[in-house]
This record gives sequence, C-alpha cells and structure tokens, in this order.
Amino acid sequence: MNEASQLYWNEYWESRSQEKPRSVSAWQFGDDPDYLAHLVIDGVKTATCSGLIFYEIENAPLPSVEDYSIILNSKDEPLAIIKTVDVKIMPMNEVPEEFAIAEGEGDKTYQYWKETHIKFFTEELSNLGLQFSEDMLVVCERFKLIDVKDI
Repeated sequence: MNEASQLYWNEYWESRSQEKPRSVSAWQFGDDPDYLAHLVIDGVKTATCSGLIFYEIENAPLPSVEDYSIILNSKDEPLAIIKTVDVKIMPMNEVPEEFAIAEGEGDKTYQYWKETHIKFFTEELSNLGLQFSEDMLVVCERFKLIDVKDI
C-alpha cells in the first residue's frame, strides 16, 4: 500500500470509535480504473469479479467477507474505501444475471457484462499464454461503499 493510501486509511479510522481492522488492501479496478472507481463512488457498482487463475498465478489471497479495500484511481491515488460483504467462486458461465448487473458497467445488462468479461479475460489470459474458457472459475465479490475521500 502506498503512503497516500496508508494516510487515508489511518485518518478514516481515527475519527471512528471502533477498532481499526488489521488488514486492508489497496488496488485499482481492471480495465478502466478511473471509470470503474467512479461507478463505485456513485453507488452504481456494488460487485466485481476476477478470474481465480489470476489470484493463483500471483499467489494473492482471495477476498473474504469483512475485508476492507482502498480503491485507487489510475494514478494510484486513493478514492474510496469498500468493505467486502460476500464472496463466491463459480464458473463464469454460471454467474447470475443479477450479479452481472450489480457490476454496474456499460448498459448494465447481462449481455454487456458477458461480452466485456470474455474480451478482458481472453486478452489477459492470452498475455500469459493461456486460453479463455467460459467455464473458467471466477471470484465474485460484493461490497459496500464505506467512505469517499475528500478531494
């Protein structure tokens, strides 16, 4: 986590009466971090997903309920804090329409979600010398917006 994110995290919890959680991660959303972060801030985006294979390749921990994350823009500046409220792993072709719509992207339809994610996963996997399959496992994460940074 960069210094600006750590400062934002500390300042947020200083004003709270509850104990600060021990762990937090800071990250950008996939293909268009600024656009996707603003969907979160606007309350449109309440879910995200990623391929399980990417967590495995990067040896990164999977998200879990009660996790906190600082959402960064494309310049790695902190914009908001979210809290994970649900995590499910399932084949991409079994992601329910309601979840896809909760991602809040594009025209907010399942078809848009599917086409966009197929394109994204195909490109990312190809860069790793792997092939996309519609039954690839995805990590589906739901979250709630906790705070928006004053800019």
